[in-house]
Amino acid sequence: MTTPPAEGLLFDVATPPTPIERLLLLADQYVQHNDTLDRILRAGPSTEPDVHAASAQQLAAATRAAIKAVTDERLFHSHELSDAVVRLQQLAFLSSASADHEPHMARTLTALAPEAAMGCADTLAYEIRHRRGSTGNAPDYQLTSTHRTALWEIGCGNVVATSSLGQQYVHYRGERVLIATLRSLETSGLAERVPKSAPSAYVGGPLQDRVRLTAAGTTALAAAISSPHSARPPSTTPAPAPAPAESAARTR
Repeated sequence: MTTPPAEGLLFDVATPPTPIERLLLLADQYVQHNDTLDRILRAGPSTEPDVHAASAQQLAAATRAAIKAVTDERLFHSHELSDAVVRLQQLAFLSSASADHEPHMARTLTALAPEAAMGCADTLAYEIRHRRGSTGNAPDYQLTSTHRTALWEIGCGNVVATSSLGQQYVHYRGERVLIATLRSLETSGLAERVPKSAPSAYVGGPLQDRVRLTAAGTTALAAAISSPHSARPPSTTPAPAPAPAESAARTR
């Protein structure tokens, strides 16, 4: 039996995500998982303390799949890329381990996972373009630095939206994201709000709207960090402390 040509198919075959896109999608999965755990914790003691276990195991499997996608690129192993793979291995271990813990401890184990996955995506993009040049097709539109930063913060799970008395607000943790920027990204189909999916800002408060990347937003951000001419996004790794002499000079 022969395989029919692609043009003869009665349905569209989705293009599989690139390794960089896979890592951005993994970060989003961790954001959703953490949001679910936060809502469970805010709701009080649960009659199903292991309600998060299946999700945690799925995340561990997704992380291992991402590791395979990275290693399948067969890049020369730099220290940065090796460290990124180790971080992903740690995420897989922590996710699997969190399934055996109650929600509060489970939430602690995956707390830093979204930003870690995003950081690994940035490292992989840098390593690929350093060796092969541009890592993907040119995007259909050019992102401004403001839009690119906002997409990065959204991917890290740092942005939620709320409304009060007819006014809309954006709350961010990290780089500043304005409501006008969010609206522009929504109009372009790069970001979306998921109503009442994020935990409340305070105990007893209303649920917030998680801002997430759309499929187009994931592709656009992956293309942006893969561009050899773009600056790297805000680092997820703390900057090293200045040397004593340099530190003393700055305080004079």
